[in-house]
Amino acid sequence: MSEHTSFDTIAVQAGHSPDPTTLSRGVPVYRTSSFTFKSAEHAANLFALKEFGNIYSRLGNPTNEVLETRVSQLEGGLASVSVASGTAAIFNTVITIAKSGDEIVSASNLYGGTFTMFDAILPDFGITTKFVDVRKSEQFEKAITPKTRLLFLETIGNPALDVADIDAVSAIAKKHHLPLVVDATFTTPYLLRSIEHGADVVINSLTKWMGGHGTAIGGIAVDAGNFDWSDPKFELFNRPDPAYHGLRWALDLPPELRKIAFALRFRTGPLRNLGACLAPDNAWHFLQGLETLHLRMPRHVDNALAVAKFLAKHPKVSWVRYPGLEGDPSYELAKRLLPKGAGGMVVFGLKGGKSAGVKFIECLSLFSHLANVGDAKSLAIHPATTTHSQLSEEQMQEGGITADLVRLSIGIEDQGDILADLERGLAAT
Repeated sequence: MSEHTSFDTIAVQAGHSPDPTTLSRGVPVYRTSSFTFKSAEHAANLFALKEFGNIYSRLGNPTNEVLETRVSQLEGGLASVSVASGTAAIFNTVITIAKSGDEIVSASNLYGGTFTMFDAILPDFGITTKFVDVRKSEQFEKAITPKTRLLFLETIGNPALDVADIDAVSAIAKKHHLPLVVDATFTTPYLLRSIEHGADVVINSLTKWMGGHGTAIGGIAVDAGNFDWSDPKFELFNRPDPAYHGLRWALDLPPELRKIAFALRFRTGPLRNLGACLAPDNAWHFLQGLETLHLRMPRHVDNALAVAKFLAKHPKVSWVRYPGLEGDPSYELAKRLLPKGAGGMVVFGLKGGKSAGVKFIECLSLFSHLANVGDAKSLAIHPATTTHSQLSEEQMQEGGITADLVRLSIGIEDQGDILADLERGLAAT
């Protein structure tokens, strides 16, 4: 861990010191596929996990290591693994823990790609998912069976913006000795440190607020380092691993490494052999974003709350969802879990329905119409026809996605300019 404990300083400093050879202050981008070994013994020790170091950039890279160290400290975890996208982080997390015949219990209000992964793709691997209403935490417990291997939720659901009661779901997970995996993309560790509320693995799409500028794609999984994988039901951690010389990840590692058995198995199993590695150039972009995360997030929050209040009073708007807006279904939970603010996302519906929503988006000029969130720039999209269009009508309803829903990712531009652009769009409907 860093000698620094404040979030702001960790975001700027953690994981890197000036280069002792060149005295460079900036983090270098190590554009190399592989690394030389000091000796045959050194090479053998690296592959046998007897010592840590650089082997091949698919497994790890010094630029990525700075990013991983920094995010681990920001989240309050012990180890992180960066990968090519947030989606890759979720998939590799699942297959690190679960195998054919196992089950997941997941909130239903998920990003469309995650829902499709759980609902349509993982079953082909023999892993099935039971979806529950995140607003009713007790449903997680009711869905658990002897085959359940993890619980999954998003801190703030995409796009309906329901806040998850992480403390309540964590209590259920601990009662049944199951890991709680949390996608914290919509909050980042600045607004919510999920591990402090009981998460065992925290996933972020680095593409979004943590990178913050829409310039690169990546994801990261953080191991809290406090889950005991020695329970025999976690077969992948207790049987001899044929891909790693028969190593039993929960039993054969030294005690200090056993704490991060998840991160080690993730890196040396799925990442090493399936190859969803993060390019060091992208890792460098994300490090630039992290340095200003604590400055950008308050602006995102302030602007989003102003937008929510503006829309709530507008005669052409039929409904608004923002967890920080008084009267929102998640308002009380957001007050408890998100004291720094309820994020940078606002969703709403127009009285003219779907056609009015399409007209509204087409008449915006400051807002960009594209499929991303968490950019410094303000963004808008109609999820039912784009990001969540692969869902059935029933699945959309379960996820809180209506035909008139417009999703806004509020940027850090001047607040008056943002509101003026929204007024122009609304006037055109």
